[in-house]
Amino acid sequence: MYGDLAMKLAQDARRVQTLESLPAYQVDLVASIVREIRDLNRDFNILLKKQGPDYDPRRHGEASCALFILQLCVQRNKRSLLAYHRLRAKRIEELAWAGVDAASAGEENSGSGNANSSSGAGGTRGSTSLTAGWHPDEDEYFRGFSDVLAELKGEWTDIDLVGPMDPPRDLFIDVRVLKDAGDIQTEYGMISLTRNSQFYVRQADVERLIQQGYLLKMS
Repeated sequence: MYGDLAMKLAQDARRVQTLESLPAYQVDLVASIVREIRDLNRDFNILLKKQGPDYDPRRHGEASCALFILQLCVQRNKRSLLAYHRLRAKRIEELAWAGVDAASAGEENSGSGNANSSSGAGGTRGSTSLTAGWHPDEDEYFRGFSDVLAELKGEWTDIDLVGPMDPPRDLFIDVRVLKDAGDIQTEYGMISLTRNSQFYVRQADVERLIQQGYLLKMS
């Protein structure tokens, strides 16, 4: 039935909002919906042509109803496609704002992109990479968005544009090191961030490392 595929895509879009990483792009499902839209437009044009030049929606109620339903199905499919891609684009933008490296993401994605593209909705991820299963256009969008952010940050070097919008409650926090991050220079001296070590540091000095998963803020 027309609209069933769009409903599946809407359900996958809802799933995107609840997962930490972006799931694989639904290549086959999106292509099927696009084909359905073309079929609906073809049926609409055929039916409209059959009515002839004297077609009057008020006098030809049955044809008017059929044309109206076809148009509703087309609009529903289009809205589902737009919502699905907008949600994925928003998640990609959030990754760029979080400071995920575009170069490393592209290298991880290149090895699994073709396999996931061919598997479509029923495929499984070839790796546990954050970007595994992305569409090539999404990878290009991520790189472009990251370049724009880098250019913007370069003009405002004295402002942390990727920091949290809410002001911190405490200037100093306790953090635990999840992954080795080397040495960092803080206002109060050098700190060596080795795994499983804990520090009491100024939040502004380690905010980016917390966002990147190197440090865990202790409650």
